[in-house]
Amino acid sequence: MKSIFSFLLFFPLACSNSTPDPAISHYEEQAARVTIIRDQFGVPHIYGKTDADAVFGLMYAQCEESFERVERNYIEKMGRMAEIEGESHLYSDLVMRLLYDTNQVKQEYTESPPWLKKLLDAFADGINYYLYKHPDTKPLLIKKFEPWFPLLFTDGAFIPLQTGGLGVEDIRNLYALENAPTSFYVDPFMKKESLGSNGFAIAPSRSATGNALLYINPHVSFYFRTEAHMVSEEGLNAYGAVTWGQFFVFQGFNENCGWMHTSSQADATDLYEHTIVRRGDSISYIYEKGLKPVLQKQVLLAYNKNNSISTKKITQYYTTQGPFVGSRKGRWLKLKENSRSLNGLIQSWQRTKAKNIDEFKEFLALRANASTNTLYADGQGNIAYWHGNFIPKRSKGFDWSGPVDGSLASTEWQGAHALEEIVQVQNPAQGWIQNCNSSPFHVSGMHTIDAKKYPAYMAPEGENFRSQFAIRELAKEKSYTSDKLIDLGYNNYLSLFDTLLPPLLKAYDGLPMSSPYKDSLAAPVKMLRDWDRRSTATSVATTLAIEWAYFMMNAYRQEAKVDSDEDQLTYFTRMAREVPGSKQLSLLKEVINGLVRGYGNWKIGWGEINRYQRTSGDYYPGFDDNKPSLPVGMASALFGSLPAFEASWNKTRKGYGVAGNSFVAVVEFGKRVKAKSIVTGGQFFDPSSPHFVDQAAMFVEGKFKEVLFYKEDVQKQAERTYHPGE
Repeated sequence: MKSIFSFLLFFPLACSNSTPDPAISHYEEQAARVTIIRDQFGVPHIYGKTDADAVFGLMYAQCEESFERVERNYIEKMGRMAEIEGESHLYSDLVMRLLYDTNQVKQEYTESPPWLKKLLDAFADGINYYLYKHPDTKPLLIKKFEPWFPLLFTDGAFIPLQTGGLGVEDIRNLYALENAPTSFYVDPFMKKESLGSNGFAIAPSRSATGNALLYINPHVSFYFRTEAHMVSEEGLNAYGAVTWGQFFVFQGFNENCGWMHTSSQADATDLYEHTIVRRGDSISYIYEKGLKPVLQKQVLLAYNKNNSISTKKITQYYTTQGPFVGSRKGRWLKLKENSRSLNGLIQSWQRTKAKNIDEFKEFLALRANASTNTLYADGQGNIAYWHGNFIPKRSKGFDWSGPVDGSLASTEWQGAHALEEIVQVQNPAQGWIQNCNSSPFHVSGMHTIDAKKYPAYMAPEGENFRSQFAIRELAKEKSYTSDKLIDLGYNNYLSLFDTLLPPLLKAYDGLPMSSPYKDSLAAPVKMLRDWDRRSTATSVATTLAIEWAYFMMNAYRQEAKVDSDEDQLTYFTRMAREVPGSKQLSLLKEVINGLVRGYGNWKIGWGEINRYQRTSGDYYPGFDDNKPSLPVGMASALFGSLPAFEASWNKTRKGYGVAGNSFVAVVEFGKRVKAKSIVTGGQFFDPSSPHFVDQAAMFVEGKFKEVLFYKEDVQKQAERTYHPGE
């Protein structure tokens, strides 16, 4: 691969306030063609003459809300996080430098179709104009944005980069960065099962109004995206969630159709094992019956240490098929992936302007999205689902779930599967579709799609408790409305405990009267037995059940019985069966004792310790038990909760939400689009803004705001109307 990001480390970027006058004049001319209307919740509705004008206005509006989040996303893609965060990010930076070639990205910019180049130019101009107009904003690293930057970030997903099962130790085996911490990955089981998203599509046959409905519920880090509305006189009219620093609506809708993405495990990435041969200073790898050279390149990784920049020189290794990213059992690992591409950005933009399902499929046929599934609904009453998008064709006879033999030509990709070949469903007879990061074969009920018709690598997902509960509930309702769909999305039933609690109760019932647990656990066990398994802020049983489940998981893992390839249902069913009843009861006793030690009483309502707090707009805000917060009845998706609320307990006595529900919306497609939405907390990141926490209580309670989609409605509830720069 060609030279990547090392030239960025010390490149002198011009300050925005030194932008030459012609550029300023150009900015101001474009700004005059853009109108931003902030509604009563601070949501920006951006109107431009052209699509490029709308992009310019969106980027300006995003920077108004949080320039830091825009900048950080590009610092990460450039492999420069260690320059602001320190050595802990060196391995992340290394992987980004191995995968992303800035020379290639710049070439793609020059080769972009004229319409896309206008959007890319407007992206950079909108941000640079903001910096020019706000000299008090101090960038962390990037003082001038370039139009090729978005080609580093062509997918708006939460985890767009797939690494084929690469582990930290694999990287360290090949690239030993002395004294650098390894913090690149999280536990694969927790990442797979506790994060994710929910999407529901309802056909007219199941709708009270005869219109199709779409429920959009991504589970990501709080504040990962912003809510926006983009309109132009060139046919753009898209509303939804926009990932910071991107210029397209990632999850949302236009006047014709809507799209929602769940994270996919459809296999779009492969690791290849290679035997290395060294002869003098040259390094080669075995391919078929010959040798091919390993390409080498020296790069500097910069990192912040004690507020000064230090560097580490490292040699990176490549093939023409992809970089060597690690080593395992003496063999080097090459990564083949398609995490970003020019077509990926084209696809991300074009779907926002789709007029019908045929156009939408035409854009999907670019097959450039490697990390997400897609749910769809439209004004003609169509609903559909596609599992993954870019999926390489692979030879039969190999286990593609792990590294394959890179010396064989037969293991090379054979292009990508056509759109019609991937797992999908359109207008199922059941009248509904769901996906909760679960098997696509059950999207409209169990075994909706025949799994035997597809290669295993197309859909390695199993089932989880969210999906099982959604299937059960969706099958019941015959006449959905937007409000009923919101109620389903915020349903607080914790279906995991249908599996986990019965063995505990059985173990208690089997205790002899002489057991000390018979009296000491009588009240807690009765409370769990009588519990309706719904998480609420006042529920003591919720606290007991969740704390006990965590104790169970920790004990089970210590016995080395975790298999990260198991689906959630299999894992927890096995855990409930294999942990002895006596151990389950002793863990419940530990929970009781811990609550008494920590709070003076074991009868603690879930909302007393499960909280929402936002006191700072900082990227790492921290939490404080002594500052105001809201009780939250929601729970982690790990327990089968459809509304996800993942809490952090770092140095606090209470847990505070950090991930889960973010931008959530329900859309009804008819003669006029009707929609409702909610975001985590509020639109702005300045605590002094009236839109910092104005949606917090609504978010916690599942009370959505009306989306203002038509300009006459926006103008009636306009809080501020202005051109960028004013």
